[in-house]
Amino acid sequence: MNARVLPLRRPNGRRVLDVCCGAGGLSMGYYLAGFDVVGVDIRPQPNYPFPFVQADGIEYTAAHGHNFDLVHGSWPCERYATVTRWRGNPDDHPDLIGPGREVMQATGRPWVIENVPETATAGLLRPDYLLCGTQFGLKVRRHRVFETSWGGGGDLVPPCWHRRGLLAFEHKNERAYADAMGCTWMTNLEARKAVPPAYSHFIATQFLALEGRTAA
Repeated sequence: MNARVLPLRRPNGRRVLDVCCGAGGLSMGYYLAGFDVVGVDIRPQPNYPFPFVQADGIEYTAAHGHNFDLVHGSWPCERYATVTRWRGNPDDHPDLIGPGREVMQATGRPWVIENVPETATAGLLRPDYLLCGTQFGLKVRRHRVFETSWGGGGDLVPPCWHRRGLLAFEHKNERAYADAMGCTWMTNLEARKAVPPAYSHFIATQFLALEGRTAA
């Protein structure tokens, strides 16, 4: 599927702001759940498949976040990720989870924060949802934590299923890994930091179900 030719208007009429969107893995999940998506990132994202604004995520959210039905923030994870301690200095990367949460809360809109599991271990994020590709039938292991303004609960997903021969453990070429995540429109380099669309599709369905119950 070539994401560039997808229509931009979606049936449920709701809009999500995806902050620190990267090349759009999580944006695609929201799109597939029926949202119109606008992405924001401080760096150019030439392969991002939806309307895109290059801007500081904190500043843009403060100015425009209230115009959206849902605000998602994938604040930079390098400061918290274990791999950074192996390959560099965590202090070289910004600490934006706290400021990001504050600015998202200030919008008055429902919000979602996604990051690496180490943020939950350190007490920086509340692990409302811990997701892995194997829970959605994907041949990838990529754990991510989601904190949401509505807390946990909702539908349960099955536990992780890591087995010998899973693509992530075989360390096949990066193109195969990107495609297995469902990020077929990205370059190999973009996909290194991407999150499978299945994760945000699940989060979006949780939000829509909660919204339906609240309205009722």
